[in-house]
Amino acid sequence: MSTVSTEKEAVPNQNETTQNTHQPLQVAKRLEKFKTTIFSQMSMLAIKHGAINLGQGFPNFDGPEFVKEAAIQAIKDGKNQYARGCGVPDLNSAIAERFKKDTGVVVDPEKEVTVTSGCTEAIAASMLGLINPGDEVILFAPFYDSYEATLSMAGAKIKCITLRPPDFAVPIDELKSTITKNTRATLINTPHNPTGKIFTREELNAIASLCIENDVLVFTDEVYDKLAFDMDHISMASLPGMFERTVTLNSLGKTFSLTGWKIGWAIAPPHLTWGVRQAHSFLTFATSTPMQWAAAAALRAPDSYFADLKSDYMAKRAILVEGLKAVGFKVFPSCGTYFVVVDHTPFGLDNDVAFCEYLIKEVGVVAIPTSVFCLNPEDGKNLVRFTFCKDEKTLRAAVERMKERLLRK
Repeated sequence: MSTVSTEKEAVPNQNETTQNTHQPLQVAKRLEKFKTTIFSQMSMLAIKHGAINLGQGFPNFDGPEFVKEAAIQAIKDGKNQYARGCGVPDLNSAIAERFKKDTGVVVDPEKEVTVTSGCTEAIAASMLGLINPGDEVILFAPFYDSYEATLSMAGAKIKCITLRPPDFAVPIDELKSTITKNTRATLINTPHNPTGKIFTREELNAIASLCIENDVLVFTDEVYDKLAFDMDHISMASLPGMFERTVTLNSLGKTFSLTGWKIGWAIAPPHLTWGVRQAHSFLTFATSTPMQWAAAAALRAPDSYFADLKSDYMAKRAILVEGLKAVGFKVFPSCGTYFVVVDHTPFGLDNDVAFCEYLIKEVGVVAIPTSVFCLNPEDGKNLVRFTFCKDEKTLRAAVERMKERLLRK
């Protein structure tokens, strides 16, 4: 897919030479394989073609007033300078309180919680702080694209196991045969982006047993933990023998519809927190101070907030899933997150990228091609991802466009 740019051309001043304005783009070898993220590409195309964006996972509605007011108050109260590197103490405590309430695991907010600039930075700090060049790290495809990029920065050797429809079950025997003496860690995302899968207790127990047996670390991306609909979310760190080898990664953005605030965190035992904090110190050092104070207020929200959030998203999911089925897609179950994956092949396009481009240009709706989440694009070429983190009016409008304009070939 071609990269689309919305940047204006730079206008040189009179003192600058224009002889070298067409120099080739330069990038370090560790990143040269990566292009503009698919999310940016699709969002730009959405603007260009006036398409309804069910691609990138950001809500088109705002977060709760009490959290925004807490941020405003923190700014008025002068909490605007650098925060402590590992996090504002009140937020570290709130994270520990929430983790205990959700998982039953007691953590030390001072020694085992690190606040980061979103979960993406928590991922990067964990990889750069705990993975050495040449270490093997196992990913489950399809996977969030920053995993591969940050592991490439760390010089890791990526080994990949593909989760396949219809249920995207973990192939435990394949995992067992993939682990070697050089395996340093595995990275798990549950609830899972892009498929909406939630790892079952049986799958997590099997993975945990293999990691303990082979002395393997586990990174768990749990940013959608409050969006578990059809079964309970289980945190890997809560399983017997796993806290001491697990880094739990999470953030504020998905649960409170405040993705632009970029407040994330990593929870880990002290011997692993040390590596995370060392990398974090030289990536961002500290995260937005007033937003941290507001994040503490958010995490102390009453249980009714989280129940209402889940109920609201289940209603949105129903609108999109039933609509996609009526359009003619084969829709796979979405047990969690705010994504749903479908098989686009009934519409006759060669692959997911071609289908998504057609969908934007001819139908006016954005989806994300799933092949970009796979090391081997063939593994995802029949699948595309839609998001339902939009208001109901937008979801219904997108479904109607597809019913009217999307034709089987």
